[in-house]
Order: sequence, then C-alpha cells, then structure tokens
Amino acid sequence: MKLTFFSTLRVVALGALALLFAGCSSQDKTITLRGAAQFDETHVHTRTLRKFEELVKQYYGKPIAFDLYLNSELGLEKDFFAYMSQGISVDYALVSPSHMSTFSKAAPLMDMPFLFRDEAHWKKVMESDALQPIADEVAAKADVMLVGFGGGGMRNLIVNKPVRNLAELQGLNIRVMGAPIQTKIFQAIKAAPTVIAYNEIYNAVQTGVIQAAENEAAGMAQMKFYEVGPEISLTQHAITVRPVCFSGKTFRRLPADLQAAILRAGREAGAWSREAESGEDAAILAKLRDAGKLRTHPFAERAELMRLAEPVKQAYAKEIEAADVYARINAVQ
Repeated sequence: MKLTFFSTLRVVALGALALLFAGCSSQDKTITLRGAAQFDETHVHTRTLRKFEELVKQYYGKPIAFDLYLNSELGLEKDFFAYMSQGISVDYALVSPSHMSTFSKAAPLMDMPFLFRDEAHWKKVMESDALQPIADEVAAKADVMLVGFGGGGMRNLIVNKPVRNLAELQGLNIRVMGAPIQTKIFQAIKAAPTVIAYNEIYNAVQTGVIQAAENEAAGMAQMKFYEVGPEISLTQHAITVRPVCFSGKTFRRLPADLQAAILRAGREAGAWSREAESGEDAAILAKLRDAGKLRTHPFAERAELMRLAEPVKQAYAKEIEAADVYARINAVQ
C-alpha cells in the first residue's frame, strides 16, 4: 500500500514536470504584460492604455502579449499603483497623482486644484520638462516609472443644486480625493470637503451623505454621476494630469529593446491621451446637456477662487518640497 502511494506520487510529479516542460515552447516564451483600468473600453483612460499597447507592439517588433483588466477588476487606481510598486499583479496603468502620495510627497502637486492658469498653460506644461523632478522622485521612492503624461479633462463640480458663485459654494459638502491638498484647497475656497472612495460617490450623493463631487466629463458620463448631481458648476478648477505608469521592477526584468519600446510608447501614448481627452471633454458635457441629463452653470467668480487658493498652493508646494517644481510650472508661458 505504501509502495503504491509513493509510486503514484512519483508518477504525478513526473507528469506535472513533463507538462511544465511541454508548455515551454517558443510560443509560450512570449512576454505578457498585465495592465489595469477602472473603466470599460469606451473610457479615454482605457483607450490610452490600448494605444500604449499598440505602440509597444509596433516599436518592439517581436511577439508580446497584453492582459488588460477592466472595470476595477483588480481594484482601484491606488491599488494599481501599490501593485506596480511591489512588482506584482499590475505592470502598467493610468493613475491619478493623488494616489501616489503614500510613496511620493511631491506627486499630488500634479493633481492640485488651480495648478494651471488655463488650458493653454496646461498644454505647454505637459509639453515641457517641468514635471520631470516629480517623475524622478516617484521612480526613486515608489519604483514606478512615469513613462508618459496623459490627461486633459477639465474638472468641474457635480452638485445636487445650482452653485454659481462663492455664496452658493460656501459650506458645500463635496467629495474630494484622499490627498491632503485636495481638502486644503476646497477649504480655502469655502467648501466643506469630505474624502470618500471613488466607487462610493454615486450612493453618497444619492443618499445625502454629500451634496457634490468633482470630476471631468468622461468620468461623469462613465459613472453616471449626473443622475444624482445634475447641476454642473463650471468652476474649471483643475485640468487632469494622468501619468502612464509602469512598474520599475517589471521594467528591469525586460530586454533592452522592449524597454526602449515602452519608453517611446509611453511618451507617445501620453500625448495621444492629452489630445483625445481634452478634445472629447467639452463634447461629452455638451452631449449630456443637450440630452437633458444635466444643466451647466458658469461660475461667476473663478478669478476669486484662484486668489483664495494661491496661498494654500504656495504653502503646500513648500511643505512637500516641491516649491521648485511649482515655480517651474508657473514660469511656463
């Protein structure tokens, strides 16, 4: 009986080993990279990652496979970033800079409300090297590479009542992202910010836990936030920066020609993303408005919002040791 057991065990072990070696054909040696997104195929962030994949294939010129997990199957952006830092589960993703704050003090500067004077200023900053010191810090402290800079969505307030001026904004209970600067800025402009997870926003507004959120048009449409917050206040308080991220630990395991392809593809996918998202943003908002799903309200005192936010921005940049980067951004004309 004992002999039979060990004989059987040996056969199973040898069989498993044979299968292992049988699976190591030249075809199965194809490198597979894993990506993650919070959204479906229609969202511009997902399409940016698809563009990245397409460009990597083009520039690498050898067999390579991509597995992109959609609809938050692998969690949220903060999870993606942690996985990339650890070199597990996720190799590439788009991540909001605020979700990098655990690893990099300076990264949330890129998400700071009122960072850019207008869309023209944002575009010039994205085309310059003004953000390179932050990318260097993220690589050093989180071991995640910012291989490109996407974004371009204009963020506005999503509210359950009209907000058109400072008086109507005062005390507004609004969801913000978890980085401290988000809370500080919205406090400075007299709102009442609350940190709530992204996937909880809809229910929180619907049940009255909060009165408002803030997002760009693509996210607003994807998550149907307009159903619970149909009054859109055009504060234009931020233009998004969404880095194309790649795990440093994964990158170092790859052959040199694939590394070069990833770096080139990241830059170009970021540029593609900026063009796509900035171009689509206003169109999405107009389509939803014309369909009667939301109403837009110009904010009459945006210059005053910029004035109120400025001391907080300066203090925060100094606090996170990013005053030089903030000066570089402001110097772009």
